[in-house]
Amino acid sequence: MSYHWIKIFETEKSFENYIQLNTFILFELKGEKICITRTEKGFYAVQDKCPHNGASLSKGFCSKNNEIVCPLHRYSFDLESGKATSGGAYTLNTYPINVKNDGVYIGIKAKWWEM
Repeated sequence: MSYHWIKIFETEKSFENYIQLNTFILFELKGEKICITRTEKGFYAVQDKCPHNGASLSKGFCSKNNEIVCPLHRYSFDLESGKATSGGAYTLNTYPINVKNDGVYIGIKAKWWEM
């Protein structure tokens, strides 16, 4: 799998300070809206649009089970795998986060024509 790695923060410390525990930040990178959150288990990035009815997941909340919960119909998704944990057989796109010496990067899958 080929990725475009896009720098979103200059340092890991600035990333940690900006995203408070169980809150969300919405980024639009390469035309994709991405919801980034921080839980006690780490940082996660998933698509912002709920696959059920299109609500913005960044307006939802994190559960104690490391899930993101849609604000509209309360469908929940595992932050690590993106798989639905309630509400149906939906799956979110997940995005890898890579912390390097020169910054924090998020990976966006390259389209087939970009490889």
